[in-house]
Amino acid sequence: RLRAFGEIKTLLPDNIIEVKLPDDFKPLWNGTDGIVKRHALTYLYKRSLSDNDILKHNIGYCDEGRYGGRIIIPSFNINGDPNFFIARSFVGHKMKYLNPRTTKDIIFNELMVDWDEPVVIVEGAFDALVTGTQGIPILGSTLRPQSRLFQALAINDTPVYIGLDQDAEKKASWMIKKMIEYDMEVYKIDTSAVEDVGSMTPRQFENAKDRAQPIDPDYFFFDKLLNAI
Repeated sequence: RLRAFGEIKTLLPDNIIEVKLPDDFKPLWNGTDGIVKRHALTYLYKRSLSDNDILKHNIGYCDEGRYGGRIIIPSFNINGDPNFFIARSFVGHKMKYLNPRTTKDIIFNELMVDWDEPVVIVEGAFDALVTGTQGIPILGSTLRPQSRLFQALAINDTPVYIGLDQDAEKKASWMIKKMIEYDMEVYKIDTSAVEDVGSMTPRQFENAKDRAQPIDPDYFFFDKLLNAI
């Protein structure tokens, strides 16, 4: 499939990354009660996540081992197998995140994504949880046309909402430019009033998403040209 400024590759189904969840992983939606589990749940509730969110995304925790004291947010590929996970401390580790040593060139929770519906691109997994099943974190510094996620968006002609943090304005502009070059339908969500998407409630996010404006390609390039002068 060809776009105006580049060639879209075919995603190779036999190049699916599989990752093993931590041996000490325990789902938060079932199992025995305990003080560590209660602390983990309290942390998630403070981040506006519900029991339904925890169940839907199979969120768990570890109370010992390498990932002890960390929330585990798993990602599942199109076949339902783990391909990544986020390990976020809820007990004050110096390193907030301790993620697996594997490629980040995946589509986070692709199993849940409906490519016929608009997708929300955000920075991290907690941002994505606020946006629902159509939120996908980029897990890195940017989203390049060669990445699996960018390729999937282009191939499926999926409308894209960009919801990056306000301090990532240059990153968002670069991504929007590339998406417009590939003739994608792009909307930008205003996050200037919040620290990040993850600090919003689902209702606040939906309101911001409803107010998102479509990016006009001609205006975008003209505006960037003026700012460069």
